[in-house]
Amino acid sequence: MSRTDDVVNGIKHMIVSGQLRPGERLPVEKELAETLGVSRGSLREGVRALSMLGVLDTRQGDGTYVTSLDFSRLLAPMGFIVDLHGEGHAEHVHALRRLLESEAARLAAVRITDGSLADAKALLHEAEPFLDGAGDAHERLMEIDIAFHRIIASHTGNPVLIGMIEALASRTVRERLWRSLSEDGVLHRTHEEHLAIWRALDARDPEAARVRMANHLLGVEESLGFLPAE
Repeated sequence: MSRTDDVVNGIKHMIVSGQLRPGERLPVEKELAETLGVSRGSLREGVRALSMLGVLDTRQGDGTYVTSLDFSRLLAPMGFIVDLHGEGHAEHVHALRRLLESEAARLAAVRITDGSLADAKALLHEAEPFLDGAGDAHERLMEIDIAFHRIIASHTGNPVLIGMIEALASRTVRERLWRSLSEDGVLHRTHEEHLAIWRALDARDPEAARVRMANHLLGVEESLGFLPAE
């Protein structure tokens, strides 16, 4: 292992063992480098690596802190990896997203609040004028789609699931998706599928919510040409 790896593993051990807790400031550079047995240069490289992973946060003039270690933040780099793979593996990304979001809908059906249901319904109502594809329809519909699915994910009660869904459904992935949804009738069909998901959530029916979400995302995959013809 490189000395940078020693820093990464050493700081990880300090966090896992409880020597450093979320929100705490790291010891000063000289002291921490001596504790880990590395040079200051290696320490800085390791700190930069952990900052990119969302584990540490360096504040100019104030030192370096352990972040909240929120799952969404820690899983965010997975979205970067998904973006790097581009179109070559998009079908695998969407298949995994379908599995995760179908489960999210099932869990949310018994947890979602009346207020969030109202917010989701308002988003779907806002989408209606854009369904004929005029103006900046795809941009606004993409934003509504992100918000609608995010409401559902946020009521799963599972922070790991929320973080994974957020990473797999990154804005870059969705931009490619919405640019691809150009066949006639797809926007209206997608909207109807969103309404069906909402109705299942409103009925507090976990199985119906799961099936409606799976059907919706299968339709997306079909529109993108990922599903084999029967």
